[in-house]
Formats: sequence, C-alpha cells, structure tokens
Amino acid sequence: MAAAKLLEGKTVYTLDEAVALLKKTSTTKFDSSCEVHMRLGVDPTHAEQMVRSTVALPNGTGRTVRVIAFVNEDKAKEAKSAGADKAGMEDLIEDITKGWLEFDVAVATPDAMKSLGKIAKILGTKGLMPNPKAGTVTTDIGKTIGEIKKGKVEYRTDKQAQIHQIFGKASFGEQQLKENFVAFVKAVSDNKPVAVKGTYIKNISVANSMGPGITLDIPSVMAALK
Repeated sequence: MAAAKLLEGKTVYTLDEAVALLKKTSTTKFDSSCEVHMRLGVDPTHAEQMVRSTVALPNGTGRTVRVIAFVNEDKAKEAKSAGADKAGMEDLIEDITKGWLEFDVAVATPDAMKSLGKIAKILGTKGLMPNPKAGTVTTDIGKTIGEIKKGKVEYRTDKQAQIHQIFGKASFGEQQLKENFVAFVKAVSDNKPVAVKGTYIKNISVANSMGPGITLDIPSVMAALK
C-alpha cells in the first residue's frame, strides 16, 4: 500500500509530521475523516476513573451533525431555530420506540428526562442518551444545539480505556487539523481523574479513513498543548 510506505523507517512522529502525513496518506475518493485514538492509564471499571466530557473543536469536524431535542412545546421552536433536526416529546419518543434512530446527538431539558424512561435502554445501547456529564441535558437548549452544530463533540473512554474521536477532514488545512487536535487532546489531558496515578496518556495515534495509524511522540504533543 502506497500510503503505508510513507511511514516506513520511523515509528513515532511529531505533531507537525503526523498532520502532514494525515493529508498525504489520504487515498480515498471521498473526503476522509481524520481520527485521533488515545489510550489512557485509567481503569474504566471504576466510576471515578471514567473520562467523559465535551470539547468545542475550533474548526468543527467537517461533518453535518444531526441533532434532536427532547423538549416541551414551549421550547420546540427555540430548538428548531438553533438547528435541531427534530424537536418535541411524545411524537419523538414514539418514533424512536418504532426504531427511528436517524440522528447523531440527542439533547434534552432537565424536565424532559423523566419522560425518556421508555426509550432509555434504546438510547443507552447506542450511546445516545442525553447526559449531564456530556452537556446534553441543559436548560439553555438553543445555545447547546448551536455549539454541537458548530463542532462541540463528546468523548468518553471505552472498556479498553481508549478514546476515539473524529477531529476533522483530510480537506482541512494542516493548521486547522493541528488546532482541532490540540484542543481535543488538551481537553482530555485537563480532565485527568484525581484517582489516576502514574502515566495518564499512554499512547496517541492519528489516522484517516482506511489509512495507516500514525503514532505520535507524546513529549512533542504535550509541548504543543502549552
């Protein structure tokens, strides 16, 4: 594979080198997504070591994010004006009960949460349940939807203590990709649980759709965060 040959002879890369390689190793006919993969020194089986929050990427992800809002009638207009693809309560819950899941993020006002019991398992299994820790349960529904549409993303550790996130497109400029990467990694770094001892960020790599993984030199990455 021609893209893989670009990585021969070296095992780790500085941030600048990795971002340049991300663009060079993009061989798809479509606009490849650029992904960051992190392995953390946490134990996800302990709730106090779960890493989960949100971060606003300065240049967005390059993806069109479909957002729905669980709100009462008085908030539905605000939600739709802010960019929600659908907003409401009973009709929306009924659609999801019947299997409709054509959205990426669900937000809700605090008073709406009590109505989501019948679809909690459906949303939870897909990782779509509104959650205060993810910033998707909010009283300021319009602002939250606007931020998500512009590039605010949620991240969380999986069962293997890893985090995976799209942070741009291959069509982005190198500076845009670098700014998004730094914003994302800094957010994860600043969110280190108090209970975690020892090395927190163990490995970081980036890749584009169907491209090879590019392992980053951790010290150079941490220097870029300052």
